[in-house]
Order: sequence, then structure tokens, then C-alpha cells
Amino acid sequence: MDPKNGSSFTGFILLGFSDRPQLERVLFVVLLIFYLLTLLGNTGIIALSRLDPHLQTPMYFFLSNLSFLDLCYTTSTVPQLLVDLRGPDKSISFAGCVAQLFVSLWLGSTECILLGVMAFDRYAAVCRPLHYTVIMHPRLCALMASASWFIGFVNSSLHTVLIFLVPLCGRNKIDHFFCEIPPLLKLACVDTTVYESELFSVSVMILLIPVALITFSYGQIVRVVLAIKSASGRRKAFGTCGSHLTVVSLFYGTGIYIYLQPSNNYSQDQGKFISLFYTIVTPMVNPVIYTLRNKDVMGAMRKVLCRGYDSR
Repeated sequence: MDPKNGSSFTGFILLGFSDRPQLERVLFVVLLIFYLLTLLGNTGIIALSRLDPHLQTPMYFFLSNLSFLDLCYTTSTVPQLLVDLRGPDKSISFAGCVAQLFVSLWLGSTECILLGVMAFDRYAAVCRPLHYTVIMHPRLCALMASASWFIGFVNSSLHTVLIFLVPLCGRNKIDHFFCEIPPLLKLACVDTTVYESELFSVSVMILLIPVALITFSYGQIVRVVLAIKSASGRRKAFGTCGSHLTVVSLFYGTGIYIYLQPSNNYSQDQGKFISLFYTIVTPMVNPVIYTLRNKDVMGAMRKVLCRGYDSR
């Protein structure tokens, strides 16, 4: 998508929800509240994992990475959307669009891999409890987290380069609220079948390989849990995995809908609301999902709050 394709090309216009002015006002208030809750919740998870020694374990190391990812991912799209919802100017520069696409793809791809890694961590905790600390050595945890970030970076670089090689012929109105692959492909003035095939192949690997790892891990976990005779033991084992499964379902369900369906079946309106879900709703609810049923996090939160109250 060479900016020289149009002689007067200065950037893109993000149409977003401009055809629904009443909805824009409501969305601004709702998304602002959701964004602030996202910042508060995910920052809280990171802070608690650092402050409480009991939370300095592989599980919370990966959870801190996930919270940091969610913070950055939401921030890569929502502030721009809030600005667009409040004013008539809905433009974004060519460089800004490239950067937004690259960052959002990088963080989204990294989260795909990281959720698979977190499933392996739960597998080791439930199925190999006596060897857990040996298997999930801090060096291995750091290596797996770094690999997730690196694979996400490579995937984003490939997608971004492929997308912006497609000729636009001066078209610059993106029927979306941020620069994302499906609506960008709609701007192309040439046949995009080859590009879509290449992008689909990469998306399959990034989405389905972690799904396969998650399926295997939880298949083994279920097999082990069913062998546990005590009801309390089964509840504890399922409880430690239930939060992660909920997050996986929310994230992968929306990601697969957006990136693995044929382009001729893609609905712009549905795509916008699905994108809203995984760019703001999922990052907001992740801290809630991980804390509501987690006694360790709730206990750490009480300790930190009591410590702050006692210091006054």
C-alpha cells in the first residue's frame, strides 16, 4: 500500500462508527470507563506480582506478561478511537496507520503464543506437581516469554510488509475504527487472493498451533483430575485452570472469527464490534477473571491494602 498510489495521498480516514453519531456519544463514555478499568486492573496485577513474594511464581510471571500485553494492546488502539469519537477529524497518517497495525499485530500474536505457554505451565503444575519447580525453571520461563514476544514480532513484521505492498490507487477510507488487516484489504484495487492466502497460512500457524498445545495440555489435566479421588482436590485443580480457559475462549474465539474466515464472508459491522470486544472488553475482564476465584491474588491485595492503611 504505497502512499504514492494516490497523488494527493496524505493518510487514511478511519470511518469507525461515524454512520451512527448517537452511538458514538455512548461509546465514548463506555470505552473511556472500560479503558480506565483496563489500566487499573492490569497495572494492579503487575504491581501485586512484584510486591507479594507469594506471587513470584511462574504462573504469575506469565500473568504479569499477559497484563502488560493487554495494557499495551489496548493503548495501541483505544486512545485514537476516543479522539475519533469526540471530534470530526478521524484521520490517521500513513506512518501512524503502519505503526498501529504493526504494534497491534505484534501484541496480539504474542498473546496467542503466551496463552499456549500458560497452558503448558498449568499442565506442569497439575500433572507434574513434584517436578513443577524443576520443569518451570525461571530461565525456562524467561526463555518462553521472550520467544512469545519474538515470534509475535516476526509475525507482525511479515503481515505488515505484505499488507502495505498491496496497491491502493488512492483509496484511503478505512471502514473500521483502527488499522486492521481485513478492512485494509478491502481498500485494494487489485486481486488480493494471493495476499489473503499467504496471510491466512501465517494466521493458521499463529492461532492454531497454540490452540493445539492448549488442547493437549488440558486434555492431560482433565485425565489427571478425574483420577483424583477427593472432591476438594478436583475443585482446586479445576479452579487453577478455569480462569485461564475462560481467557483462552474469549481471546481465541474472537481472533479466529476475524482472521480465519473467508474475506467474502467478512461483515464490516460485525468486524467492528468483534474488534471492540477483543481490543477493550477482553483486556478489561482478564484481571477480573484471574482475581475473583484466586485466593492468592485476593490475599495479596488485602495485604497490600492493609499495609498502606497501617502506614498512615
